[in-house]
Amino acid sequence: MTVAWAIKGLLAALLLPPGNGLALLGLAALCRRRRWAFGLALFGGLLLLLQSLPTVGSALMGTLEDRAGAWQPDTAGAQAIVILGSGLIRPVAEFGGETVTDRSLIRLRHGARLARETQLPVLISGGRPLRAENSEAAVMADILKNEFGIAVRWREEQSQDTAGNARYSAEILRQAGITRVVLVTQAFHMPRARLLFEAAGLQVVPAPAHFVSKTGGGFAASDLLPGASALHHSYYALHEWLGIAWARLSGV
Repeated sequence: MTVAWAIKGLLAALLLPPGNGLALLGLAALCRRRRWAFGLALFGGLLLLLQSLPTVGSALMGTLEDRAGAWQPDTAGAQAIVILGSGLIRPVAEFGGETVTDRSLIRLRHGARLARETQLPVLISGGRPLRAENSEAAVMADILKNEFGIAVRWREEQSQDTAGNARYSAEILRQAGITRVVLVTQAFHMPRARLLFEAAGLQVVPAPAHFVSKTGGGFAASDLLPGASALHHSYYALHEWLGIAWARLSGV
């Protein structure tokens, strides 16, 4: 792990939930004799509460998913399908080894359907996570072939983040003369992924999967009760907005 990755992880822990609220509470505890400590603790607790509310988590996801595009894209002119990885689960006995996360499985299912409909070749993008035995691309390609019946033309196995997905996938596809791709990832992840893939020189047809903010039957009283899944949604939404801000500040 490089120093840059360690710093990036520390900043993420401090800026994203639940670390952002806990950091404020911890600072307030350390400075409890100061006049402003109580106000800081109150703000930290309120921040944690708000990020844990389903209505807030869904709204934050919606700010990204509204920019993601339609789940059924117009693939006219596209030359390939690119499916992005989203992590691996350590060896699972019933699967005979490492397997993909639920996010990756959703992407694979959506990508497989598009591949059947369009007959376009598929590229899987995802490097080997820390302490993993295989790359995400290798595990996903096996699942796509053995469980969905879709062969993979290319595997991008060097990347460690979305920027790497874009850069290394673009290199592989340019060698094959491909410039326009159908990009498959979660709806909340699509705005940043599209930004980075277009910056890498590819034309992108977004094919987002799993719209969190557009499911359910409208507002319910339970949306005002804190929950772990809502905190999870707030985390991913804020993570994406920080990533988009960083990409723009770094000149992408």
